[in-house]
Amino acid sequence: MDDPRRGLRGLWRGGDCVRDPATGGVVKVLIACEYSGAVRDAFISRGHNAMSCDFLPTEKPGPHYQGDVRDILGDGWDLMIAHPPCQFLASSGLHWNKRITGRAEKTEEALRFVSLLLDAPIPCIALENPIGCISTRIRKPDQVVQPHQFGANASKATCLWLKNLAPLVPTTFVAPRVVNGRPRWGNQTDSGQNKLPPSETRWMDRSRTFPGIAAAMAEQWGNS
Repeated sequence: MDDPRRGLRGLWRGGDCVRDPATGGVVKVLIACEYSGAVRDAFISRGHNAMSCDFLPTEKPGPHYQGDVRDILGDGWDLMIAHPPCQFLASSGLHWNKRITGRAEKTEEALRFVSLLLDAPIPCIALENPIGCISTRIRKPDQVVQPHQFGANASKATCLWLKNLAPLVPTTFVAPRVVNGRPRWGNQTDSGQNKLPPSETRWMDRSRTFPGIAAAMAEQWGNS
């Protein structure tokens, strides 16, 4: 397979990421910090030149750079969708920063990495993460999406920080069940907790992008 970093480039005009008719509308896309291939393959299926990157190998065959994303940020991408690890950024775990020595420093390191991604020399950028300290330490997100807005019977608030990209438009709303007057989706217990049991791979299972959101990214941002 040819090096995916050598594909066709799109254009950047007037602060917008747009398709280049001279290349058939192909956009060169970097999916940073993704091992699942979900977003990468959604773009590839729509004819774009996409590559994922992570320290882990890809779960599915396809263009993938196994290593540090900083090695390739300057390789002429039109669009980057970044999924930086949320372990030290998400609100759900920040209370441990005062209890575990060294954890607060890891949060600072994670925030520096987020800033590096947001400042990357790429015309169009989307960075996603759960609700957490990016909002208070860097800036508030441009959008918060839910998988149940994109065809999945699931709840997981996901923040999006956008550069030269329009907010995603929801595609298919999945109605919840109602428990004691509160909405609950398929991945939630009646009390609102996530149903995934503790395991060594729980973080990997929860980090995968829902197919409907991946498809919306490719359809809407690939056609920008």
